[in-house]
Amino acid sequence: MSSGSDTPAATAAPESVRVGIVLREEDLGAWSGRLSELADRSVAAGIDHLTVGDHVSFAGGHGADGLIQAAALLAAHPGVHVQTGVYLLALRHPAVVARQLATIGLLAPGRFTFGVGVGGDDPAELELCGIDPRHRGARTTEALRCVRWFMSGEQVEFRGRFFELDGAIRPAPAIPIPVLVGGRSDAALARAGQLAEGWLALWVSPRRFTEAIGRIEAVAGEAGRGRVRWQHALQLWAGFGASQAQARERLGATMEAAYSIPFERFERYVPCGPPEAVAAALAPYRAAGCRRFNFVPEADSLDVAIEAVAEVKALLSAASA
Repeated sequence: MSSGSDTPAATAAPESVRVGIVLREEDLGAWSGRLSELADRSVAAGIDHLTVGDHVSFAGGHGADGLIQAAALLAAHPGVHVQTGVYLLALRHPAVVARQLATIGLLAPGRFTFGVGVGGDDPAELELCGIDPRHRGARTTEALRCVRWFMSGEQVEFRGRFFELDGAIRPAPAIPIPVLVGGRSDAALARAGQLAEGWLALWVSPRRFTEAIGRIEAVAGEAGRGRVRWQHALQLWAGFGASQAQARERLGATMEAAYSIPFERFERYVPCGPPEAVAAALAPYRAAGCRRFNFVPEADSLDVAIEAVAEVKALLSAASA
């Protein structure tokens, strides 16, 4: 059983810039019944993927299942690519998740990326699912290892701290499903190096991004995973508007309502303004090697956000040429 990737590393020119839009609960609610239109507009604008979150019961019961959201979007348009950013794997059994992933791989081969995180922002969510919040990291690592084994199509015989498994999930996806691991801790970086094709960074400086990538790839080398086609990405909030002040005011109110923390705590990681200003703020990440950006956009509308993110992509791509 293997937990790594044997895909040869790319040796060609630097990867092109790719961008995604993170769809929040209210976005999907507003576009309910019109997901094909939303997906079509995104693909037509040049958005490379749509990203969905995942919660069982967050902040008083809110949330939406990440894999169900992903399946709905994948079915809405034959050209759309979807990611989870991030799926709370600790809340589920790895055999069930592996079956769901195998089904997605069958219905939408090559169009899904499995972003995984530990959660814990609302401990009540873990407790509702019978999970001790103190164990969420170790449980995520063990579950992800098991999911990867299942995704090989091999017979899995495993006795671990949290799971005892004896069985297989077949057929394995014809096109392997890439895994991204989110999180800022050393344990998350180790998890990415051992078990994933990339890291989904959040609230990091360009310097921290570079340092973390180095650590992840060192861990991968130590684990015998020296030939990974890495897909590291930065996930970030961004405010779009005619001016930086206007965009900041709108985004600050939204983020303070979402996190109950003063916006100043986030501000250095959150670009605001017209697309040119946002692209300029992201240039240091591009210089650090980041080529994938997932935007949680705040704008006059989701349509406006899609066009603004597409413009940021064009600007970053031109600078990378």
